[in-house]
Amino acid sequence: MVCLSGGVDSALVLAVAVQERGDDVLALTAVSPTLPDRERAECIRLAAHIGARHRLVQSGEMHNPDFVRNPSDRCYHCKDELYTVARTEARRLGYEWIADGVNVDDLGDHRPGLIAADEHDVLHPLVTAGLSKADVRGAARSLGLDVWAKPAFACLSSRFPYGTPITVPGLDRVGRLEFFLQDLGFDTVRVRSEGDSARIEVLPDRIPLLTQEPLRSSVLSAAKEAGFTWVSVDLLGYRQGSLNEGLHPS
Repeated sequence: MVCLSGGVDSALVLAVAVQERGDDVLALTAVSPTLPDRERAECIRLAAHIGARHRLVQSGEMHNPDFVRNPSDRCYHCKDELYTVARTEARRLGYEWIADGVNVDDLGDHRPGLIAADEHDVLHPLVTAGLSKADVRGAARSLGLDVWAKPAFACLSSRFPYGTPITVPGLDRVGRLEFFLQDLGFDTVRVRSEGDSARIEVLPDRIPLLTQEPLRSSVLSAAKEAGFTWVSVDLLGYRQGSLNEGLHPS
């Protein structure tokens, strides 16, 4: 069983698993308010493209107070729920092994979810193979996976500073503004929700575009419609793991 998130890492694991084991492989995607509809649809499309059997299952992290209060180990509670659901399905359907898309570059960041993976005996084939993100993209491209260049996408709960409760309306407004920006061509983007403020991260060379009309007014209008009162642009630009910067002050 391969936990399919819709990104290039888990897609590569699934594609190779199907290549090697065929119908013995099942892709599983956990569905909750933290997974946007378009990412759920992407998982369905990817599984079909790869030729894998695929199951969508509901996960209940939004019912877990330890997740909702958003502590610094929030990711542990999210992954614990995911792998609990996955293990339950695996036992029910007769699967012994569960694999995910963690690669070696993921090992250096603050990732409490890896603890949950260890507790549930989840395999990391990309780590075992010693593959970095760049290696994964190259392999995915060689296999004809059209997501080989897809920007990384963490679940929407990662858009909130630690200690800020995770709510369904909050997830919805972040997703609405983020996907609006994606539709404008900002493929790599994060909308960090800080109270009534949206702090937008895009690649540094694209920051000037957000301050030019008519794009500036369009983004402001979309932010207001999504439910934000104030909008700012992070001059540092997008960088992976910016949520964790407060945990390791320089």
